[in-house]
Amino acid sequence: MKNKKIVVTGGAGFIGSNLAKKLASDNKIIVVDDLSTGYLKNIQEEVDRNQIDFVKGSITNLDLLKEVFKDVDYVFHQAAIPSVPRSVKDPVLSNNANVNGTLNVLVAAHYNNVEKVVYASSSSVYGDTPTLPKKEDMIPCPLSPYAVSKLTGEYYCKVFTGVYSLKTVALRYFNVYGPRQDPTSEYAAVIPKFIMKILDDKSPVVFGDGEQTRDFSFIDDVVQANISAAESTATGVFNVAGGKRITINVLANSIMKLIGKKVDVEYKDSRPGDIMHSLADISKARDGFNYKPSFDIEKGLKETVKWFQK
Repeated sequence: MKNKKIVVTGGAGFIGSNLAKKLASDNKIIVVDDLSTGYLKNIQEEVDRNQIDFVKGSITNLDLLKEVFKDVDYVFHQAAIPSVPRSVKDPVLSNNANVNGTLNVLVAAHYNNVEKVVYASSSSVYGDTPTLPKKEDMIPCPLSPYAVSKLTGEYYCKVFTGVYSLKTVALRYFNVYGPRQDPTSEYAAVIPKFIMKILDDKSPVVFGDGEQTRDFSFIDDVVQANISAAESTATGVFNVAGGKRITINVLANSIMKLIGKKVDVEYKDSRPGDIMHSLADISKARDGFNYKPSFDIEKGLKETVKWFQK
């Protein structure tokens, strides 16, 4: 992907900033972010070097998006209010950003004849169906307002492809982790939280008995999946994951081993909306746009711990 004009919504956030930085050397990048969960420092270097144009604004502002999307080739729609627990606490906020905001992105993209929109969806749309691995043709069973909002975005993408001929791809991310992930929020993802706790000689908190499993995706693989999906002829819904699962207890021990510290784990009750097991079938993404993860959990954790230690 070279010499394209590209918008990354939520481009100051964890996934969005990694994607924007990767694309910035060969393309004209515009980041739209209201900084409600993202940080300008994530892309400050590229902004200072005029590799990224930063627009502070919300995807809930349709007029702004119509203006920003002028002459744009691709839109990577990463902006959202993330987190299952946060959506349980404030479903209206999640819906406004994740549903209304996604609709605005699609309307603005169609209005400006954008070539393709790549949408960040979530494995949470599968819910707690016992069948593993999760395949894209399974009936969704969302268990949280966040999951409902992400699934609604997928349906809107499908409709805009069918009704308006706007090419869209929805990527169902499975537990993305890596450098630049925020460990400070009460809604932070498990890996950065565990790393920071263990570095500080504090107990990482596990919700449930720790035998729940997750399929983790390293950020570099997720960035590559976005770019490959945009460049391909593929449309529709695709899982993006590592394709292997690990228990949370093993995860905590692996991080302790990498850091070289042993601390006690604190166990708390499971949270509403949390699922027990997660594992992705990634064959559709492999066939659709040649997605092959380069990082297993050991290699990815090593990179992530190294970054946080810095």
